[in-house]
Amino acid sequence: MGLLLRKDQYEAALWRKWLQENDFEARARIFAIHQPYARMLARGEVARRAVRPDSGDVEQLAYEGLLQSIDRYDPQGSAGFQQFARMRIIGNIRNGLARDSERNAQYRYRYRAERDRLRSLLPSGKADGDALAALSDLAAGLALGLILDRSEISEDVASVPDEAPNAYESLSWNQLEGDLSAQIETLPAREAFVITQHYLGGVSFTQIAEVLGLSKGRISQLHSAALRRLEMRLSKYR
Repeated sequence: MGLLLRKDQYEAALWRKWLQENDFEARARIFAIHQPYARMLARGEVARRAVRPDSGDVEQLAYEGLLQSIDRYDPQGSAGFQQFARMRIIGNIRNGLARDSERNAQYRYRYRAERDRLRSLLPSGKADGDALAALSDLAAGLALGLILDRSEISEDVASVPDEAPNAYESLSWNQLEGDLSAQIETLPAREAFVITQHYLGGVSFTQIAEVLGLSKGRISQLHSAALRRLEMRLSKYR
């Protein structure tokens, strides 16, 4: 417990586990520690442009640069990690935006994210007689994804006044969101990491796979298992 309170020593221990033991769980924790810094740099790059690129795509580029920095960093050097990573993250963002137009990048990211989510939920090996059950499971999984996706609504959009009745403001909906957040915390560690990083952090399946040292297919399985577990636990809302 004392080590956890001394953040510098805790992170140093993580670096040792990653560099000496190739421990991908330690790498994932290092990524999570510095993810807010990468996101801050991404927002700075968005703000400095007259034509604003999609913030989600810029964050993906920042996370790529963060991963590259983690893999190339030598803690024995004189520079601290964030000092080392800063120009690599910013450089990756600028190079990525130069390669693609903002509109195409936004479309591609949303398309990939929705495609990956759908593929992870499609039934495999079910008998024809279970088609209705499979469709019900798919709908429930997609519905949970939509609820989780609400966290990605920008503050600008959320602040627009709307006097029309809003179902999201109902007591039962707010209770569902609260219960869902609580249940995410009880998921197995890797499932919780996938859900939190993908929906709340905006990290793609591909990059989550790189963080954890797993295949993209395995991340898809963890995503599907997590949503089905959440669906069962929240079945009272049906």
